[in-house]
Parts: sequence; structure tokens; C-alpha cells
Amino acid sequence: MACRLPAMSQTGPLPRVALLVTDLDNTLYDWFAMWYPAFNAMLETVCSKSGVPRSVLLAEIRAIHQERGTSEYSYLLNELPSLKKLNPPEEITEVYRDAINRYRFMRQENLHLYPGARDALVRIKDSGIPIVVYTESLGFYSAWRLRELHLDGVVDYLYSPPDHDFPEGVTPEMLRSRPPEAYELDKTKYRETPRGILKPDPQILKRILRELDVSASETVYVGDSLMKDVAMAQDAGVFDVLAKYGAVKDRSAYRLLQQVSHWTEDDVQRESQINDRPNVTPSRVLHDRFDEIFDFFKFGETGCDRR
Repeated sequence: MACRLPAMSQTGPLPRVALLVTDLDNTLYDWFAMWYPAFNAMLETVCSKSGVPRSVLLAEIRAIHQERGTSEYSYLLNELPSLKKLNPPEEITEVYRDAINRYRFMRQENLHLYPGARDALVRIKDSGIPIVVYTESLGFYSAWRLRELHLDGVVDYLYSPPDHDFPEGVTPEMLRSRPPEAYELDKTKYRETPRGILKPDPQILKRILRELDVSASETVYVGDSLMKDVAMAQDAGVFDVLAKYGAVKDRSAYRLLQQVSHWTEDDVQRESQINDRPNVTPSRVLHDRFDEIFDFFKFGETGCDRR
């Protein structure tokens, strides 16, 4: 029988939990704050060097992102029709090397964990509680972010969809300058999720509980989306926690993401249906920092503290 505190109750003993499952983007770090300066820098460089109008590039980028199902497509510049008219496809990477390098530099410069996130995860790890990251972002970039954020080994398992497809004849190794092992997680175990299963469907979260043999009543899930993460956690019967600090704050810059988003009209319709779901109220809220989670839970022994 699940031992659950009433929603938002701060009275009585804190429940002890045996598993932490957390979203990655905008929960442990600010994805948009990383993506925007990197993508915008690349776009400006390509516009300047090619002479192709920004509006034309934006439309072409969105079409490719929709085809590939991601807004982080490694082979993007090589497939832009306007650039292919100006340069042979096999030369595009070198012609626009400065744009690629600016993207990589700005992405690295702006990738940072939220305040309190690392210390909290290490503290939970040290208490003997397994930590799972479950994200809809694709496998390659999710693994890269865990490595760069120094969470490889702090996080026990990464669940995410596989990497995007490439055109025929193009392999990931052709785009990467380091040996394959440099791109792999060393200690965190990677488990692939099927394409097409998206939050708030609780199917993957329930799979995580089965594979780690932990009950829902002993599991905490943290995420930044009320309608996806919180709703999914509630449907799975685990403790739900909203990372409210993960909301995008720069709405003017957010316009660029909307212009190049991989979302199709079907995705927009699905999101609208999710947002129409009534009465999704988080049981607990992290307002400013990830380590506020210790205000709500004890990590260590399983079961509920009945003192």
C-alpha cells in the first residue's frame, strides 16, 4: 500500500524513497540557455558567409528538423538546399567550418548545471539511491551532456530514444573527430527507449520501475513540465515534483526555436490536447533549486518513516 503525503503537505515525517528518476533538459540544466546562443551564432555565420537570407534558411532548417525529428541535427548544414546550390555537399562542412566551430564553442560555454543540482545528485547517490535520467532528447546528445556536466557515474541509468537517422552513405563517424569511445558513457548505463513513446505516456516510467525492481510508492520523479512530467508521474503513481525554475524566461529569444522547431502540425495538435488536460496540480514544487528536494523527501531506507 502506497505511503503518500497529501499534496503539498509539509507536516509530519518526510517519506523515504528508494529511487530518483529525473528529466534532464530544463530540470538539471537550462537547455534553452545552451541551445539559443549556439544555434544563433551558427545561423548568423552561415547567413554572413553564404549571403542566403535568414528567412530562407529558417524555413529550410525547419523542414529538415521536421524530417529528422529533432532540433539538434548533426548533418544540418550539409542538407540545406540553399547551401547545396552554392557548394558541393561534400565541401559544405569545410566551407562553413567557422559556423560549426562557433556553434560548438557557444554550446560548451553555456552548458551548466542548475544551482544545487550536482551537490544534490551526489548526496542522493552517496545515500545508496539509484538515479535515473529519463529524457525525450536523443541518445547521442543526452549522453554528451551527461559527460560534459560530469554526471557520468553519478547518474546510474540514462533512458532516451536512439540517435536520429542520417542520409544514405553518411555515418556518425564521418562527422566526429575523436575515436568512438570518446563519445560513450563510461559508467552510466544507457537504455534505449522506442521512438514514438512520448511523455506524458507513463509506459517508459513504469518500465524503469520494473527493470530496477522498485515500487511506485518508493519512487520520486522530477521534471519541468506540468502537463508532461507531472501528469506522467501522477499516472504512474510515483511522487511527482515540478522543477518550476526550468520555465523558459527569454520569450523573445524563444521565437527562434519556434521558427526552426522539429515539431510537425501533428505534434502541435498533440501538445494542445495535453495542455487541455484538466486538474494537473503538482504535489511538490522546486521553486529555485534542485536541492530543495530534500525539503520533501529522505533518501536512504525504503518504506515510510512512521516515527
